[in-house]
Amino acid sequence: MYDFLLIGAGLFNAVFAHEASKRGKTCLVLEKRNHIGGNCYTEKVQDIIVHKYGAHIFRTSDIEIWNYMQQFAVFNHFINSPVAKYKGELYNLPFNMNTFSRMWNISTPEEAKDIIKSQSKEMTEPAQNLEEHVLGLVGIDIYEKLIKGYTEKQWGKKCVELPPSIMRRIPLRFTYDNNYFNDPYQGIPIGGYTPVLEQMFGKCEVICDTDYLQNRDQWNSKAERIVYTGTIDSYYNYKFGELEYRSLRFESEALETDNYQGVAVVNYTDIEVPYTRIIEHKHFAFGQQDHTIISKEYPLKWEKGIEPYYPINDERNMKKYSLYKECADCEANIYFGGRLGEYRYYDMQDTIKAALKLAQKIL
Repeated sequence: MYDFLLIGAGLFNAVFAHEASKRGKTCLVLEKRNHIGGNCYTEKVQDIIVHKYGAHIFRTSDIEIWNYMQQFAVFNHFINSPVAKYKGELYNLPFNMNTFSRMWNISTPEEAKDIIKSQSKEMTEPAQNLEEHVLGLVGIDIYEKLIKGYTEKQWGKKCVELPPSIMRRIPLRFTYDNNYFNDPYQGIPIGGYTPVLEQMFGKCEVICDTDYLQNRDQWNSKAERIVYTGTIDSYYNYKFGELEYRSLRFESEALETDNYQGVAVVNYTDIEVPYTRIIEHKHFAFGQQDHTIISKEYPLKWEKGIEPYYPINDERNMKKYSLYKECADCEANIYFGGRLGEYRYYDMQDTIKAALKLAQKIL
């Protein structure tokens, strides 16, 4: 008999497992995939560490969270500075003076502010959709070249069909600074994320290639309490209907060149290119290999049987989720966590904080 049955071997349960093990608790971990790590899983391919499910850059403004992760790895000094490509034109991200200078052939913040102000649509009523909202904030050039196509590919809908809440704030920097995040602590574990997760689960029994929901009664008998990080609607057999997600598909290839695109991430912002970005993995680790591996990232409509990535937190889905949440709140010995269990977007620091909060509450 175990103290805890952990469903899913991603970051949330890894943190919880580590905290439980420190307190002498035993954990059995079940994972549907054939590996631990969830979406931050990394694997070495031809001497290059590949982020199998897309770019994962750890960053936080919380020194306690940063220090917490230092016990499992040495982090490199990678700073996310992606580039956007629109019909052959290259722009730095996030939107900053390098972006504005390239777009309008200007050099001062005052010039950039004047152009943005002149292009921004004056709003007399609240925006009814994402297009109206963005045009009111940044104007036509930034919207057409850097937001419209990328967003429509990402969500599978026209911007006029998307709510303004998807992009409530658009950070504009009037400095020449390509650091995508404002967080003072950033980096990627040297050696990748998988060794980090292996340490966290080090004292647990982990069983992969196992779908808990196919035989839940048997597995429930093996532990006193459960931490569930799968989709909450599947746990309740979709009795209030399916929650919606966006998914992703990755196409990776090895290339006989030492440097394909010169940066880890290039976003493709025109609608004609079917993928949203290309990741060149070696740049996350400042690799010097004479070859490279790239991954093209294609947004995908989610359906049962494929991996859910991004919860679609619109009004309709949130009403449905609230019904599942009411059921979850009535459970005595099961706890729902992570982006699928809580139906919300979490970055890694959010996941760690939430897992630590649960550990503090129930351990």
